[in-house]
Amino acid sequence: MVGLGGQPILILKEGSRRERGKEAMSNNIMAARAVAKAVRSTLGPRGMDKLLVDTIGDVTITNDGVTILREMEVEHPAAKMLVEAAKAQNDVVGDGTTTVAVLVGELLKRAEDLMDQGVHPTMIVQGYREAADKSIEVLEGMATKISTKDRELLEKIALTAMTGKLAGSPDVKISKHAVDMVLAVTEETDDGKKVVSIKNVIVEKKAGESMEDTELFQGIIIDKERVHPNMPKKVEKARIAILGTPIEARDTETKAEISITSSDQFKMFANQEKEAIRKVVEKVTATGANVVFCQKGIEDLAQSYLAKAGIMAFRRIRKTDLKKLARASGGNIVTNLDEMTPADLGSADLVEEKKVGGAHMAFVTGLARAGTVSLLLRGGTQQVVDSLERALDDALHAVAAAVEDETLVAGGGAPEVELYLKLREYAANFKGREQLAVEKFAEAMAEIPKALAENAGFDAITKLTDMKSSHEAGMKTGGLNTLDGKVVDMWAMGVVEPLRVKTQAIKSATDATCLILRIDDVIAAKKTEQPPAGAGMGGMPGGMCGMPAGMGGMGMPPGMM
Repeated sequence: MVGLGGQPILILKEGSRRERGKEAMSNNIMAARAVAKAVRSTLGPRGMDKLLVDTIGDVTITNDGVTILREMEVEHPAAKMLVEAAKAQNDVVGDGTTTVAVLVGELLKRAEDLMDQGVHPTMIVQGYREAADKSIEVLEGMATKISTKDRELLEKIALTAMTGKLAGSPDVKISKHAVDMVLAVTEETDDGKKVVSIKNVIVEKKAGESMEDTELFQGIIIDKERVHPNMPKKVEKARIAILGTPIEARDTETKAEISITSSDQFKMFANQEKEAIRKVVEKVTATGANVVFCQKGIEDLAQSYLAKAGIMAFRRIRKTDLKKLARASGGNIVTNLDEMTPADLGSADLVEEKKVGGAHMAFVTGLARAGTVSLLLRGGTQQVVDSLERALDDALHAVAAAVEDETLVAGGGAPEVELYLKLREYAANFKGREQLAVEKFAEAMAEIPKALAENAGFDAITKLTDMKSSHEAGMKTGGLNTLDGKVVDMWAMGVVEPLRVKTQAIKSATDATCLILRIDDVIAAKKTEQPPAGAGMGGMPGGMCGMPAGMGGMGMPPGMM
């Protein structure tokens, strides 16, 4: 509402709420920090897990940052910005999401301290961006070039990414499998750069047995069974038809009614329908195919015809699996059976149905394109298998980033301690209030090793001091061994991470923080709520015409955490 000559003028819809200046900034910072605090205890190899229950009662137990943030269903718009920053980190590098959330929370906390001292948000944003650029420069200077042929080092990267996610024991074979899978989908471009297509990685999971029963197969696994029991269970020298269209009689384009007045007419109609389906099946068999993978349905009668022809068929295959199968077998996905030719068929040495964990799955091995691998994840319960899948995803992305960039940094909080020291020195180059912001950025970086120490059960201040001393003495890769609390050389210990994980975490956290800090006015429109069925105006819920408390999601919603 504004006034003009004493006359009030409404510029917002009735029921809207508005927060301005310090109040808006404080609420935004409070909401984002609350989310960051929720995931802080999960950071590191000895971080705690969260038990999440969704709206339908499904339970998820995890310490994976992006999974927690996604399942929390955050309502506050500023908190959503933090969640989006973590998701961006996950999309780009697949790891480091918890680091992003913790950094955003700490940067905002220190920014609020500066604003209380009278520093303008614009100066803080400028200082933070200067500090972020310097941080990336320092990290690049610390990074070590590696050879992707060093398999042992790649396995250490995978194990570092997986540690703390129910897969951290050294005897787990999944880290080795992760390296095999990444190398299998790595291609080299004309200019010599390596590109990893993670989307071509095939992972199937089945509850039952133990983690040690996880197996890597040279080929493709598809979680489907034969559509007819009379079909062969094993087909050697397979000629594979990959169909994106159903195997059924085609409906007419125009509606029609048929009047049947006798049993002979009904029999004739049924025979015509059978003949139509038989002709459709013949289009497949005529190409010489002996295995069919169909994205859509296969009619019951068509199943019988295929079984009589000795063809093994699977239906309702995911489109992504079809694409992977086509790529690996050398076949084409057929969307029109009339145009199907023998050249569209893929090939494999063996297609076999096996029983795994009480269900049947299809295994396609000896494919035309070498290097195609699939992983069958096993675990005692569904929660364990799901957690293993998330850990494997982190490992795959970490190894992929290392293969593509060929640069690594030490883990265990070592890069953050070095950044803390370097940024404190760098702050002396500024004469204005940006110096304060750069110093606060350095303090925020130190929160990462402090969180690692806290979550491992050690005194954070003591361990941070020990790490700073080791770095000042020249051991730039000194980090915290979370098992015994000693400061050791992380590189020698094999705790290493891709450079991209660290640099992207700083970029994502800085961008999200600066975006939140620049907001000084929050306008929330009134939420529209429907009255109960059959209720008139008197049926509107209590409050200001149905207006829920907390600015329609602008305050901290109850149950957000």
